[in-house]
Amino acid sequence: MTKAEERNPLDHESVGKIFVRYLVPSLVGMLLIAVNLVVDGIMVGNKLGPVALAGVNIAGPVYTVFVAMSLWLGIGGATLYSQRMGQKKKEEARFIFTHSLTLIVLCTVAVGLTALLLHEPLVYALGANADTAPFASAYMKVFLMFGFVFTLENAFSIFVRNDGNPNLAMAALVTTALSNVAINYVLLYVFEFGVREAALGTIVAATLGLCVLSGHFFTKRSNLKWVKFRVDRALIKKTLTFGFPSFLAEVGISAFTIAHNIMFARLAGTVGVAAFSVVNYVHAVMLLMFLGMGSAVQPIISYFHGAKEEGKKQAMVRIAVRTAFFAGVVCFLIGQFAAKPIVGLFGDFPGEVKELAVVGIRLFFTAYIVMGVNFVMMTYFQSIGQVGMATWITAAREFIFMLAFLLTVPFFLGVHTIWLSIPFAEITVVVALIVYLKRHGLYFGKNGRLI
Repeated sequence: MTKAEERNPLDHESVGKIFVRYLVPSLVGMLLIAVNLVVDGIMVGNKLGPVALAGVNIAGPVYTVFVAMSLWLGIGGATLYSQRMGQKKKEEARFIFTHSLTLIVLCTVAVGLTALLLHEPLVYALGANADTAPFASAYMKVFLMFGFVFTLENAFSIFVRNDGNPNLAMAALVTTALSNVAINYVLLYVFEFGVREAALGTIVAATLGLCVLSGHFFTKRSNLKWVKFRVDRALIKKTLTFGFPSFLAEVGISAFTIAHNIMFARLAGTVGVAAFSVVNYVHAVMLLMFLGMGSAVQPIISYFHGAKEEGKKQAMVRIAVRTAFFAGVVCFLIGQFAAKPIVGLFGDFPGEVKELAVVGIRLFFTAYIVMGVNFVMMTYFQSIGQVGMATWITAAREFIFMLAFLLTVPFFLGVHTIWLSIPFAEITVVVALIVYLKRHGLYFGKNGRLI
């Protein structure tokens, strides 16, 4: 290998160029996965109806928990990996890679098999009723048995991106997304199977994505190597600590889905749950877009932090926050002007479902104006090891403020205010962040500006 091949672009390229190098493949990959989720919802809603769609949505938190576990160990391990690479400690980085992926597989297999034994009461605990339970149960069983495929693919993708190959990580996500659409179309529309087979199709698609990621081992600049595994308790603790904000963020998605399903079921019945399932599918697109921004920023900030490049680190935060804010405003405008056609994509639902979902999109999308900013700042604090602050941002926006609003105001002001719990939480957190940054003298912009 020549010196030119060994030279890391993070050491010599401009911050703006590095950001684009990581952002574009990350966003393309995440948006394709998001579109894939929406297409899944469109196919299930149009072929099997709104009740089946609601059942799949109820089972969704199981998938989210598996992803959360992969992010906990994956982001935690990858953050440490990039810091070690910034410090030029390649052997330590390789052990972190081996250690993290081995633990991910062992943990998710254990959790999946345990939950499978309790899947019937779990379905009802997640908000199912007599109508939606059969669909939720069928979908859930598949993910409990084969969820380790998702966790391994997701974590491996994170490490490949952190090892300087964001384009391959994108290619794997593209493979997963496109193959999932094709496989599920055949299963639902050609063979006329149900939600269980659709879930199996999604597992097969993830396996194909994992095969694509494996190609990174054969690239010239790959530092990812399997080394001898041994349990390192200190590393486990540090990995779990660094990855906890990402785990909490993903679990927060489950909390968001479960809490909203329960509230809509209580205040609006099956109609409310069906309307929320539509909005939740659309929300997945926006959420994954902001997650893509965080995924692009994390390896860069972790590397600069390990290399002690403070100026580059701050410049990266500034660029990322401005990009996230601009994207959030665009998403908000889309929600205001395209709510009806978006809802129409998911099928010819009854008028009351359509009406509630349209109002939901217009109200809910106000959250996106600042949601991306909160994502970037959480990722920044996590990447530099300030886990307490990163955890507070996540807990405040996805649990504390969201649940405080959700569990009180709708009982007094009606079902439509359920949609405002997330916007309220996001705005409250961004205001608190501005106050925190000012008090601690943290400035990422020029001439003493915050951003």
